[in-house]
Amino acid sequence: MPAYLIARIHVTDPKRYQDYAALAPAAIAKHGGRYLVRGGPVTTLEGPDERDRVVVLEFPTMEHARTFWSSPEYVHARSVRSDAAIGQFFLIDGYAG
Repeated sequence: MPAYLIARIHVTDPKRYQDYAALAPAAIAKHGGRYLVRGGPVTTLEGPDERDRVVVLEFPTMEHARTFWSSPEYVHARSVRSDAAIGQFFLIDGYAG
């Protein structure tokens, strides 16, 4: 069953965030992940206005997603991101229904 990583990211240093954005795709692909959503304008339909960047990744399984998150490549990318953005990150199983 696929698993999804959903992120809300508030970029505080756009230049430094570009360094992270250059590192993340290779780590994602190495673990079978792919981008479904990668930033772009957000339209709020209900609730507080959302201005943060939203990213949705799909992985073949939850195990792939967890292995990606703790991989040396992504641990390094996260350390770069920590100086450039504040975020919330969620892992969720796909729906098999």
